[in-house]
Amino acid sequence: MRVIAGTYKSRILKSLKGLALRPTSDRLRETLFNVLAPNIAGSGFVDLFAGTGAIGIEALSRGAAEVVFIENHAPAATLIRRNLESLGINTGVTVLAVDALRGLAMLASRKQHSTPGFDYIFLDPPYAAVEEYPRVLEFLGSAELLAPGAVVVAEHSRKFDLREEAGALQRFRVLRQGDAALSFYRRRGAVGGENNSAE
Repeated sequence: MRVIAGTYKSRILKSLKGLALRPTSDRLRETLFNVLAPNIAGSGFVDLFAGTGAIGIEALSRGAAEVVFIENHAPAATLIRRNLESLGINTGVTVLAVDALRGLAMLASRKQHSTPGFDYIFLDPPYAAVEEYPRVLEFLGSAELLAPGAVVVAEHSRKFDLREEAGALQRFRVLRQGDAALSFYRRRGAVGGENNSAE
């Protein structure tokens, strides 16, 4: 598994052996960042259910100012730290080895009203853990974590569709590729919404 573009392009990332993690495919990662790329530089990014950290590291490689990795599986959290260390990344990153909702609650309690919030939140729970999607999306819709116009992206099985609305979040785009899909959400009424589309 390699970083696709940016500062750390072609650098190799380690993964865990076995089936403990299901990393986002390189192709889907490239599709995701083709969509997000114009606004990644200088952004705040949260990689939820971070696994190997490949998504958050890709965001850093493309110029994100801050990335928070939230991963409850201890060996995976250790792996993220090793991947960051191997790339020499030691600023602008936080690894929280806690449950997704607990990690988000920690970020929400830490956030000051004067700070703008996060621009992107990516979530990729195990496909079998379907209950995680509404829990996390509804929390994100109600917590004061998102910057104005922030985008929440959920990776999920193509066979399992997510709700059009989750709390204050409204889905505005779906991209399907192979067995996977990406659903893009924004707060209802947020500036910069796009038409619903599927590819």
